[in-house]
Amino acid sequence: MKRIFLLAFIFSITLSFSQEVDKKEDIKVGLVLSGGGAKGFAHVAVLKVLEEAGVRIDYIGGTSMGAIVGGLYASGYSANQLDSIIKSINFNRILTDRLPRKSKPFYEKENGEKYILTIPIKKGKLGMPTALSNGQNVLNLLTELTQNVNYISDFSKLPIPFVCVATNLETGKQEVLKNGFLPQAILASGAFPTLLAPVEINGKLLTDGGITNNFPVEEVKAMGADVIIGVDIQSGLENKEDLNSAVKILNQIVGFQMYKSMEHKYDSLDLVIKPDMKLFNVVSFDKVKDIMEEGDKAVREKFSELKAIADRQIHLDKQYVDVNQIERFSIKQIKIDGNDYYTRAYVLGKLNFKNAETTNYEKVVESVNNLSATGNFENVQYQIVHEDDGCILNLKLKEHPVSNFLQLGVHFDDLYKTGILLNLTSKHLLTNNDMLSADVVLGDNLRYNFNYFIDNGFYWSFGIKSRYNNFNSNIKFDLTNANKININYEDFTNQIYLQTVFGRKFAIGVGGEFKRLKIYSETITSLDINSETGNGRLYFDKSNYLNLIAYLKIDTYDKKYFQKEGAYIDVDFRWYIGSSDFNDNFVTISQLKGKIGLAHTFFDKFTTHIVSEAGLTIGENFNRSLDYNVGGYGGNFINTFIPFFGYDYASLNGDSFLRSALTFRYEFLPKNYFQATANYARVGSDLFNEGRLFENTKSGYMLGYGLDTFLGPIEVNYTWSPDHKENYWYFNVGYWF
Repeated sequence: MKRIFLLAFIFSITLSFSQEVDKKEDIKVGLVLSGGGAKGFAHVAVLKVLEEAGVRIDYIGGTSMGAIVGGLYASGYSANQLDSIIKSINFNRILTDRLPRKSKPFYEKENGEKYILTIPIKKGKLGMPTALSNGQNVLNLLTELTQNVNYISDFSKLPIPFVCVATNLETGKQEVLKNGFLPQAILASGAFPTLLAPVEINGKLLTDGGITNNFPVEEVKAMGADVIIGVDIQSGLENKEDLNSAVKILNQIVGFQMYKSMEHKYDSLDLVIKPDMKLFNVVSFDKVKDIMEEGDKAVREKFSELKAIADRQIHLDKQYVDVNQIERFSIKQIKIDGNDYYTRAYVLGKLNFKNAETTNYEKVVESVNNLSATGNFENVQYQIVHEDDGCILNLKLKEHPVSNFLQLGVHFDDLYKTGILLNLTSKHLLTNNDMLSADVVLGDNLRYNFNYFIDNGFYWSFGIKSRYNNFNSNIKFDLTNANKININYEDFTNQIYLQTVFGRKFAIGVGGEFKRLKIYSETITSLDINSETGNGRLYFDKSNYLNLIAYLKIDTYDKKYFQKEGAYIDVDFRWYIGSSDFNDNFVTISQLKGKIGLAHTFFDKFTTHIVSEAGLTIGENFNRSLDYNVGGYGGNFINTFIPFFGYDYASLNGDSFLRSALTFRYEFLPKNYFQATANYARVGSDLFNEGRLFENTKSGYMLGYGLDTFLGPIEVNYTWSPDHKENYWYFNVGYWF
């Protein structure tokens, strides 16, 4: 009896509570977030206080940065989680599409890091990029952050119904985005002109929604909101005295139409929150804390009004996304759409994914970066569809419409002197996956490099190389004469090869080579050597060589120059099987040369960099021009020329060599380095000298300053050796080529 009475009592209490809930008004609240670039950080501060006041957001609409913050909040993040996400993002890297060097194709690591300017060629005319960034990094980040709702294409089905606005570049009218791929829609709404490239959705080219509707109040009202709260982060038009940058001028132009419509939009709002943003602009990404403080200050002035709104709502526990959870999953199938000029094997090779591989979103983003780093795709959109027996990775590719580029570089060093590099690059010229690159160096020493490469991804790739290189230097070329003579060195090399790459780090290749060397002096001298005299020249070599080649390369350096982390291995084998035999002393020989480097940084500033290299000749070599020539400083030595600090160019020579160098580098200011190097070498036929390694070992030292610039490295180095009384200054500007 008591039990029946207790159950009746509980039922009556529950019924009474339910009736009270039914009587409660429970208004629907819509939130409108305006655009404003970096000023949009204030939206996160506002959301934190809205949660604190107990306001339940039922609908969200936003433009530009308001769309980004609003879209993430609508996906299920809390305001505190958004705060953590924003403070962890490197916006300079995200907005400039800078990718880690490890993402670059192996070909690009070897041949592409020498240009300071790339100009697209469109329909036979020089063009300009549409924006600073294609937005790939932004798209990757948004895709990863919205992984929990990537199956939702109707934005009204999100945890909080959402809408955003973009501008149609063809018509100049607004486009209201209510469905589709959420990250892409958000990116289109925030594609600020010149900063982020326009986004194509359903055949429409879309850009920043702030141009046409920076405050989508009516759009949120149409969703069914009873009460609308608006957060306006615009700071109004600038005075002429403050229009002192391209960004401010562009923002002013965009704002003309925007501010005309803002005032009447306020009439449709029940509550306006307007932080003071006068001290900030759309690119104030380094002032997150200050911007959020202004947002917090503005919303707290409305706290009592927010509480009143919250009291008119029913509150249920909200489930938020676990931002720290990285879900592991198995990919059972990869679907690729949009690859016209690049084969499936090429795409899969860059992704480095295999079916049934267990992975996570972090690895997927890394793989997408690898594909994007090729420069062949304007946009790489990915979506992961989870099924019971595994996941499907859907890739939607947009190939770059431009396939021809003009590239420029400049350089000066003590050996090659002044050089201006002109490059023409053409992609998918003859077949899918191919690239043709032609360098011409104009200056004190005319040179060229020609490369044609067909990249087949996982499969063996095919390449053709042709090079002409020449320089002039004072070299002790004759072993019987201590004096240096002026040498003109010309090299004409042609290669055909096969290459395969593993994980963008490890490449092996085999091929054949035709090489012509022309080495002569116009210095008047009498040398007792086997040589040919003609046209006032004394020739040391004027032979053609036919060789077989093989190589193995590993490159995990984080940078081409001033490395901080990573390793490098380069092993090269060359078998001289035939020659036109100018010197009448050719015999078949082979040469094996290897180089290994290891860089590691301590305390983010102090780097140790160890480099060791060796070369040996297998067989008895009677041709002086094929000996190893050790000495000098440079990053573009060819053939058997090896740098060695403390000695001038080619001061040491022999059929074998062993060299090791230890560099200490300190970054005392961003991209400014003090560096000190000690190197030691043995050159000759008996490298190990029956175990007496320190007998006749040469040593050299270098102190210098380096600056990492958009032109490339700028360095001033002083070198000396205790073995002799000479010392040398070396100066170089720009990327080595």
